[in-house]
Amino acid sequence: MSVVLDLDGPRTTVRRLAQQAWEARELIAILARREFFARYRRATLGVVWAIALPLLQAVVLAVIFTRVARLPLPGNAFVFVFSGMAAWAFFSAALSAASTAIVDNSQLSSKIYFPRVALPLVAVASNTFVAVVNIVIVLIAVYTSGVDPTVNVLLLLPGLALLIALTAATSALFAALHVYFRDMRYLVQAGLLLSFYLTPVFYPLSRAPGALDVIVRLNPMTGVIELYRAATVGADAHYGIAVAISVAWTLVIGATATRMYANFDRVFADLL
Repeated sequence: MSVVLDLDGPRTTVRRLAQQAWEARELIAILARREFFARYRRATLGVVWAIALPLLQAVVLAVIFTRVARLPLPGNAFVFVFSGMAAWAFFSAALSAASTAIVDNSQLSSKIYFPRVALPLVAVASNTFVAVVNIVIVLIAVYTSGVDPTVNVLLLLPGLALLIALTAATSALFAALHVYFRDMRYLVQAGLLLSFYLTPVFYPLSRAPGALDVIVRLNPMTGVIELYRAATVGADAHYGIAVAISVAWTLVIGATATRMYANFDRVFADLL
């Protein structure tokens, strides 16, 4: 008599999944706080590294593209580059950690039941502090670098909200896929490396490489970067389209991730 192992499991309704995720909010906060401080516990400078690295990278890129490549950047070069790096650094760090969160926490996942979507959200939440601090640095740079601030600086708030939503949706989807396809770890690393150059982090959207212009404009992160730029040194004239594309990506990715967790959340532990 053959035994068939059914890994489909009962489907969780979207409403129940959302309720479970909300009920796990305290667990997410506790684990995120623990993960954030554990990450820098043994480093001499501690959490300073979380802020120093994007700052250093922004300075290097600003110098290279204004002094060496002599690429004209709108407004203050440092503010222009760092406003892009502030968003990208969060997205890259959070996605790298969150995309493997379910598998990396297999011991916890296999002992007790809780919504597995909490695990990638922990990685996103643990990096949110750095994203907020980077926005503060962007504001300080705007007010001290000669850039004339306007009411547009308030666009940093919807920019941050869209950044967190996009990162959370993408992280949740990739973490679920990683349970089934362990190559996702390396695909995410390669994708982030390539996407850095296909996202207008250090160049204006209007100067995107001709052959890659459509890809850059359809990039999910482009709208987020442009919102940050609109709040500081000014964005592309048609940045609203880029923002709408980012919102659309967030909704599509979020809906796909929700469907995956609704269908397979209860059997993830069987595949770890």
